[in-house]
Amino acid sequence: MIAIVDYGMGNLHSVGKAFAYLGVSSAITDRADEIERAGHVVLPGVGAFGDACDRLREKGLIEPLIRRASDGRPFLGICLGMQLLFAGSEEAPGMPGLGLFPGVFQKFPPHVGKVPHMGWNSLAYEPGCPLFEGLPAGAEMYFVHSFALYERTYAVAETDYGGVFYPAVGRGKLYGVQFHPEKSGRAGLALLRNFAHWEGTPC
Repeated sequence: MIAIVDYGMGNLHSVGKAFAYLGVSSAITDRADEIERAGHVVLPGVGAFGDACDRLREKGLIEPLIRRASDGRPFLGICLGMQLLFAGSEEAPGMPGLGLFPGVFQKFPPHVGKVPHMGWNSLAYEPGCPLFEGLPAGAEMYFVHSFALYERTYAVAETDYGGVFYPAVGRGKLYGVQFHPEKSGRAGLALLRNFAHWEGTPC
């Protein structure tokens, strides 16, 4: 079963419907015990980094999520959920994230053009990464965001919006994606299917 973390700031039902379409069992929950027991966990997110951190803290989910994301079972952060996996974000200076990856998300620089970045971008991803297995080269995903990761250390994909940034990271069985796979058509569904059925080799 896949636990979809509910802290009041995510595309919970869109993610749940995507898994249902794939024939995968999932449950939306804000209970720490259910999150820690689940075989796979998805941390979605839409909105502001600081507000999301406050909501997770209010619900007592910070430590349970850190434990669960560190225990070697599949875990996926989506959009704001990816940002939350990191040490922090320029959107809320001084506010700590979950700290599962080092680094801070940065606001797009002025030269990139329209911000937030909304629309489709093609990805170049690392060969052998199980999250992207079977996807065609240059598959496009749907983005809605104003902050991006420019640190390459754990990147498993890159894209370009006024310059290269890294919209997917992975370490072991912990992943984050900046885009919305649940809104990205066949390619996004293929990625979610890979995650849902992934029990094998870590990234």
